[in-house]
Amino acid sequence: MLYIQHQLFCIVKNTKSINRLYLVVNFHMMVKQVIFRNGIFQAILMVTLLMLFSAWNEPEFHALSAGIQPQVSIDTKGIVRVVFGRNDSIFCATSINQGKTFSASIWVAKVKEMHIGMGRGPQIASSVKFSVITAMDKSGEIHFFQLDHKNDKWVSKGFINDTKSSAPEGLMSIAADNRDNFYAVWLDTRQDKKNNIYFSSLMSAESKWSKNKLVYLSPDSHVCECCKPNLAVSKGKLAIMFRNWLGGSRDLYLVKSDNLGKTFEMAQKLGLGTWKLNGCPMDGGGLAFDDHGKIQTTWQREGIIYTCTPGDKEVKLAAGRGCVMAHNSKNNQWVVAYQEGENAKLVEITENKELMAVKGSSMKPLVLANGKILCFWELNKTIMFRLI
Repeated sequence: MLYIQHQLFCIVKNTKSINRLYLVVNFHMMVKQVIFRNGIFQAILMVTLLMLFSAWNEPEFHALSAGIQPQVSIDTKGIVRVVFGRNDSIFCATSINQGKTFSASIWVAKVKEMHIGMGRGPQIASSVKFSVITAMDKSGEIHFFQLDHKNDKWVSKGFINDTKSSAPEGLMSIAADNRDNFYAVWLDTRQDKKNNIYFSSLMSAESKWSKNKLVYLSPDSHVCECCKPNLAVSKGKLAIMFRNWLGGSRDLYLVKSDNLGKTFEMAQKLGLGTWKLNGCPMDGGGLAFDDHGKIQTTWQREGIIYTCTPGDKEVKLAAGRGCVMAHNSKNNQWVVAYQEGENAKLVEITENKELMAVKGSSMKPLVLANGKILCFWELNKTIMFRLI
């Protein structure tokens, strides 16, 4: 009986919570019919049910703070930082134990009329000695704030865009390498008031961001006007992904650099299909490098999530939108988070295995050094998190 008790506890512990009560009730009925007459077994049964009920009620996720649009980073020492917005204010919370617990969120700054929602909002990247947060206001300025890991204080450092009011759309991404170099990409309107792709870097030896560089100018005058461009960096290589607007199609393109953004290659279309669309899907996708420098991308076309290695045919993953990607070095697997109706989902793409599904939106996964995945999302204007 003790063996059965242990096995049932393990089964229920690893069963989705929605099915746990069903297991407990049916187990009770089964055992009642067989051994109810024996008082000792009745006592053991009651203890078992209590354990199962406890496991069923154990929280699978946690509320972090009021806020929306979470973004997450991890520095070279494994410290996790999550940034999010609340009205015009930026907040940040920190974990020093691999996402098991977080500090109380601290106020970083207020940005008047800050863009937030639909991929807009504070962005964060971390490296060895510093972390950087960026935020865009509705007048078109890109603010940045820097954290010195020694004194743990956020300081306003000015602006990234060197042309005033050039980024009114409010869509950007940032990334960092492991040498305190930071990189930013955004939609910029300084070319004839049309959105195109601009880039800048903040190198470890510099105090200011580099002269802004036009990375891609669409032959049709502008790229997709309200899809977030994305950026990834690894071992001296950069990759920028954006949704283009070319010949009436809104397809994803990739631009690569082998010298940390000094020069960029020609833009490359991702996937074989195309999407003729008279409107903006407001969905920029995501990308990541693996440990060997391979790039993997994920994006949405006509309500279908795809994954795509540059140069290859796209692979259908699921119906949904709002997808982002991360690579798990521990098992060399790729994970994709995306939105399906009112649910945010996380899947491992090799076997299309669902790892997690919750009510909420804007899920961001972070793979830790131990192979566990830390996920953040928003639910009813509250930042939630779970370690799996």
